[in-house]
Formats: sequence, structure tokens, C-alpha cells
Amino acid sequence: MTTRVVTSGCRLKAVLVDLSGTIHVEDYAIPGAIQAIQRLKDSSLDVKFVTNTTKESKNRLYERIHRLGFNIQKNEIFTSLTAARNLVDEQKLRPMLLLEDEALEDFEGISQENLNSVVVGLAPGCFNYENLNVAFRLLMQGHPLIAVHKARYYKRQDGLALGPGGFVSGLEFATCTTATIVGKPQEDFFLRALKTVNCKPSEAVMIGDDLNDDVEGANKIGMKSILVKTGKYREGDDKKVDPFHSAVCSDIKSAVDLLLNEWMH
Repeated sequence: MTTRVVTSGCRLKAVLVDLSGTIHVEDYAIPGAIQAIQRLKDSSLDVKFVTNTTKESKNRLYERIHRLGFNIQKNEIFTSLTAARNLVDEQKLRPMLLLEDEALEDFEGISQENLNSVVVGLAPGCFNYENLNVAFRLLMQGHPLIAVHKARYYKRQDGLALGPGGFVSGLEFATCTTATIVGKPQEDFFLRALKTVNCKPSEAVMIGDDLNDDVEGANKIGMKSILVKTGKYREGDDKKVDPFHSAVCSDIKSAVDLLLNEWMH
């Protein structure tokens, strides 16, 4: 099933595509996704892959999707970990890193002495009382809290799983602190990604499985979007999209069909 969206006369130049839940779930490629992505790349559109994945570094993520058979280059991937590292460098921070070991290489060279901030990603192995209490004490000293993203949940092969959002909110509540969020659905994340393809929001489309982070986040800066019913999609999400800026498709294959066969003409 595909719902239609009212399109403007602005020519489309680029498409941003979510990864986890949209084209793959862990080590499983969503049926038809490999071919759909190749069709996008063979079109006249610039394609960028944008993700909030924080359990592994950009390099490990690239290796995973390459093993699955996707023709995606490392420089075509824009991650929330990259955005977080850029912020840490810009502000010269020395953060406590609540990240999985597989993600730490994206923060190589960052000092872990005399900590003056906290960075939180999806880190199931780190979310225990002792670690969270160290983070709590740093924040109580007035140091900043940076959330790589604040997703409530994500999709694994065995079902939905708790995301980092609850832990970020817990630290905010306990310390009366407001986290700086760097990943989707933040405006700056989308704008930085579009800058890499020299494209305005009105000239781009976002395809993803997350109503809030992908669809509504993109719409807020003037992008069109397509919600796919895979990954973390929940029954009823399709009823919540803005029909003037968004469409709903069953999967990435249907989304690419809509984009290339209708929206590009």
C-alpha cells in the first residue's frame, strides 16, 4: 500500500535514506532493499545514507552493510556518531563515553582524563548503576550532557529493543539538565547531511522507518519524506503523517518505485 503526497514544483535533487530498519535489520537485508538502493544510485539523484546507529563505529557499520551486499561507499554514510564527535571537537570536550566498545573508534584520540562532559549513545553494556552514577556526578558538577540521539526503541531481529532515550531522560531528570541532541530528528543533523550533497531541504526526500526521527524531523526543515512499514514502524504510524509532505509505503522497494516513477516526473 502506498499513500500519495502533494508535491510541489521544486525539482528533487537528493534523497536521504535511513539504514537500520529501512534497508536492513542487524545482519539481515530487508527483501528487495539491495536492488532498490542500486536503482536509487543509478538515478540522477544524489544519495546519502543517514543513521542514528550508535552501537558500532562508521567503519564497522560500513563493513556490515557491505557484507550484506549493498553497493554503498563509506563516504556516502553520515552518522550521528560523526555529528557527536564533531561537537566534542568543536567544544574541546573530554567526555565520559557511554558507548559500546564497537563505537569507540569514532572517538579515537579524545582524552579520557579530567572528564568534563558525558556522551550517551546506545550502549546496553554500559547502562548499569555504577556507570550511570559516574555520569550523574559529572552532570551535577555542571558539565554538559550530549545525547547522540534520544530514540525510545529500535528494531532487532528478535523484536523491538529499548533505545538510549530512556537513559538520557533519566539523567536529565536526576540532574535537572537538558541534553544536547545531535542525531535525528535535530535540524542541524539533516542540514549537515544535505550540505554534503549541496542540496536545499526543499529539493530532498527522506526515507525511513521512524515517524518522529525520520519523517517529522525531515518535514520540519521543509523536506518531503516517505515512511516505510518496516523496522520500528508501529501500526497506526501511517495515520499520523502529514499528507501534504509525506507518503507511506510498505517497504524501501515501494518507496523507490514511488520516488522514481512518480515524484521524479
